[in-house]
Amino acid sequence: APDQAAGERPPRSTCAPRCCPRPAPSSGCSSSCSAPPTSSGSGDIRETAFVYAITAAGVSHAVTQACSMGELLQCSCEVTRSRAPPLPTAGPGAEASAWEWGGCGDDVEFGYEKSRQFMDAKRKKGKSDIRTLIDLHNNEAGRLAVRSHMRTECKCHGLSGSCSLHTCWKKMPPFREVGARLLERFNGAFKVMGANDGKTLLPVGRSIKPPDRQDLVYSADSPDFCAASRKTGSPGTRGRACNGTAPDVSGCDLLCCGRGHRAETVVLEENCLCRFHWCCVVQCRKCRVHQELSLCL
Repeated sequence: APDQAAGERPPRSTCAPRCCPRPAPSSGCSSSCSAPPTSSGSGDIRETAFVYAITAAGVSHAVTQACSMGELLQCSCEVTRSRAPPLPTAGPGAEASAWEWGGCGDDVEFGYEKSRQFMDAKRKKGKSDIRTLIDLHNNEAGRLAVRSHMRTECKCHGLSGSCSLHTCWKKMPPFREVGARLLERFNGAFKVMGANDGKTLLPVGRSIKPPDRQDLVYSADSPDFCAASRKTGSPGTRGRACNGTAPDVSGCDLLCCGRGHRAETVVLEENCLCRFHWCCVVQCRKCRVHQELSLCL
């Protein structure tokens, strides 16, 4: 979603498009052109924070899932010998039931550690530049979106459905749930700046609380994604399909950046009247379907 959909567009740069960021003496490139934005520019925007977080979460989730499925030699199911027994759930007969860890729990600690090694390798800890601090923070927020929301699943055992024994294990949340949680953090991301000690991020403006480890942080305002820009790689929102009745970010009011939208009827071909013929072919006809779309101006 455009971060500054209703805001003021930033002024265009006066630098010529062919100007070199670091002009050589013989290149004829004017030295009046500024270098591309670095850590204090468009690199540390809100959208970048989400990309780092969802990538770190994806690595942790994928590695942990591969361990549980036996696809990796270095890991398998979670070791539960030293873990305290699970708390019984509410319900009739739950207090008299026996509980123990079993099954194949997800070894999220292994996935967490591999994600940390892979994602944080480029940004070494101990550096004092703000971009390193922000990237490491968002990587950790993504991993915690998986590790901090593990759930306990149990299976009931016993004769005639007596459920005299519960076997429980730890399971990761579905990745769609992880993405939805990070999207909420994206919408409430904190703008931060570096502290004087070079190791701390401080919130900018009036914040209710400083960001915690699961919050997403950024240091620069997002560029205007409403118009197409080769500099930011944004295709703009002109011609995008939108929802004319939705009040959220998928609605035409926000997605079209206040330019309005138009209704258009498109004709699509879909498979229809499919029949199974023995053996073993499915034959379908092609049907034309008229669909009403709302497109951004």
